[in-house]
Amino acid sequence: MSRTPVQTAATLVGAVFLLVGILGFIPGVTTPYDTLQFAAHHSEAKLLGLFQVSVLHNIVHLLFGVAGFVMARAAASARTFLIGGGVVYLVLWLYGLLIDHDSAANFVPVNSADDWLHFALGVAMIALGVLLGRRSRASARA
Repeated sequence: MSRTPVQTAATLVGAVFLLVGILGFIPGVTTPYDTLQFAAHHSEAKLLGLFQVSVLHNIVHLLFGVAGFVMARAAASARTFLIGGGVVYLVLWLYGLLIDHDSAANFVPVNSADDWLHFALGVAMIALGVLLGRRSRASARA
């Protein structure tokens, strides 16, 4: 049984999320590691010195990674993962733009770098799901 391009894309996106989730727990990659908190804007730890993370933020990345692998088993669910996950990241982007990053509302936490990465991820995931999912459905009909 061969994998469709949308399944491959979902697997790769899932692998990236798993990697990012793991890296968020590694001192040196995440700095200053001793400031890593479970949640809230008080976590000053930054992945690669740029993206604000917390234990909760890292767990979300790990869960998205697992979801990518599980949903990549079939073309339809891989497409759903990419498009649905992309929508989630666009909502998170909007949320990050609208909240005060120094308030309790910033429970994930996010900073400006996270916000724009979430935008790029959302657009890219939706584009992959739509473009590759369309190809997979066309191949299935042929």
